[in-house]
Amino acid sequence: MIPIDLFCGAGGLTRGLLNAGIEVRLGIDFDEGCHQTYEINNHPATFLVADVRELSVEAVREVIGDVAPDDLLLAACAPCQPFSQLNRGERNEEATLLRQFGRFVEALQPRQVFVENVPGLTRVRGRSTHKRFRQRLEQLGYRIWEDVLDAKAYGVPQTRKRFILIALRGVEPTRPQATHGPNLLPYETVGNTIRHYPPLQAGETHPTVPNHRAAILSPINLERLRHTPHDGGSRTAWPRHLWLECYSNGHDGHTDVYGRMSWNSPAPALTSKCHSLSNGRYGHPEQDRAMSLREAAKLQSFADGYVFFADSLAKTSKQIGNAVPVRFAEAIGAYIRRLAGELAP
Repeated sequence: MIPIDLFCGAGGLTRGLLNAGIEVRLGIDFDEGCHQTYEINNHPATFLVADVRELSVEAVREVIGDVAPDDLLLAACAPCQPFSQLNRGERNEEATLLRQFGRFVEALQPRQVFVENVPGLTRVRGRSTHKRFRQRLEQLGYRIWEDVLDAKAYGVPQTRKRFILIALRGVEPTRPQATHGPNLLPYETVGNTIRHYPPLQAGETHPTVPNHRAAILSPINLERLRHTPHDGGSRTAWPRHLWLECYSNGHDGHTDVYGRMSWNSPAPALTSKCHSLSNGRYGHPEQDRAMSLREAAKLQSFADGYVFFADSLAKTSKQIGNAVPVRFAEAIGAYIRRLAGELAP
């Protein structure tokens, strides 16, 4: 099986598929900044810098060579932001990206199709591009399974719910079997995942651990964090003089922001701003700082040897937070291999 990873970013899906024994030849993304991270960590896969809306099918064929449709897996993990605006109707970005992916499916006729995105993809009102995409798959002879899965049920130390669509010809896909949860293996926790990393100060970069770097905090945010109880505490414990102005009029807002993670639970869903204390429950359980980039990568189930290359902390955080968690991708990849008859049940 030969996959093409559209919207590949820094390579979380590609790495998971490679770990599942699937030979990835090509990742496609318009973000040149992901090029080095992707290719250094995912040899022999090639990174093609391209806007899918302007990319020809012929250009893709030139890179992957002569691959039979039955051996091809086409995967799309498009940027999630367009699907988050549920009250604004269908947006041009949503229509364009999924429609363009459908163009490649129709032209290349892969036996296997995989789509990953936020749950909001299916909640766009009306005859959305998702509905039209699914209908077109059915017309092309695919059998489809789709639902929302939580990555923590597949060994990822993070609560991360994602929409998954698996489509194949000749085989009826069903829900991939979870490995973690009630009556299964226990969920992976923050403590089991990141407790071993050496301590850091806010703003510090570790000299030997790649990407073990924490964001600088202002004096008032350092004081706020010192008043946030360890192991899951939130800003509700702050004395009044540290309250944020926007929450001083009785509006509670999101209590997760400025909060600490809990050692004995999976992490909350990481975003492109997972390095930032003010953008979620991204505080270290004990140390007075936000998650380091290395810790965030580990919570996305990247191995310690997977090094991210970018010219700023924010850009590295975006590469990490936008990625498909590696263990999740590996589990889905292994499941698709079994469906395709490449692995024993």
